[in-house]
Amino acid sequence: MSTVTTEQMKARTKQYAQRILKLYGALPKREEARVIGRQLLRSGTSVGANYRAVCRARSDKDFLSKLGVVIEEADETAFWLELLVDGDVMPAAKLSALLKESDELLAIFGATQRTVKGRLSQRKPTTPKPANK
Repeated sequence: MSTVTTEQMKARTKQYAQRILKLYGALPKREEARVIGRQLLRSGTSVGANYRAVCRARSDKDFLSKLGVVIEEADETAFWLELLVDGDVMPAAKLSALLKESDELLAIFGATQRTVKGRLSQRKPTTPKPANK
């Protein structure tokens, strides 16, 4: 398994947002497509924006907090994509690649989250040394 760099993930999440934008423009001009589309647009484009915030985290705890937002947004995006298919708004064949990318991103972010949580749980709490008198 290859390691994905921060810059590669920034590019990948930006490309994901661009694909969401393109999909939004291709949605049918029906009310349910517009409502779901706006939700999809918000969550799908925020994955990349929030991932950039993850990259600026000041600590592991801050990193995990920000990464949690990215995971929530990616999962929400997958939900809206599934709803477009399940609601017969868009054919599954047109969304399968984006759904696959959503699953892959969620897997990467989830693995990263587990790794950092594991690292945090292995750290021993530091106790202050008593002052010499």
